Amino acid sequence: MGFLGIPGLSFSANRAVGITKVKQQVARKTGIPTTSAGRTRKAGRAVENLLSGKNITKSAGTIVAMTIIDGFLGTKKRR
Repeated sequence: MGFLGIPGLSFSANRAVGITKVKQQVARKTGIPTTSAGRTRKAGRAVENLLSGKNITKSAGTIVAMTIIDGFLGTKKRR
């Protein structure tokens, strides 16, 4: 069920305020996804490229940037 119990009708405060658009723009400009799953995929791809010897400098830089961003965003679950 969506907004007010009407199927197919939903409301997102983040989209209404514009947070979603800003996050998309940041992700496009930096090349780093804002979702945890996206960052995990990108980091995995960078490690794979690093191990295979493809574009070593870019892969290493991506891994460092991803580590910093994950630390900043606090995506790791703490118990």
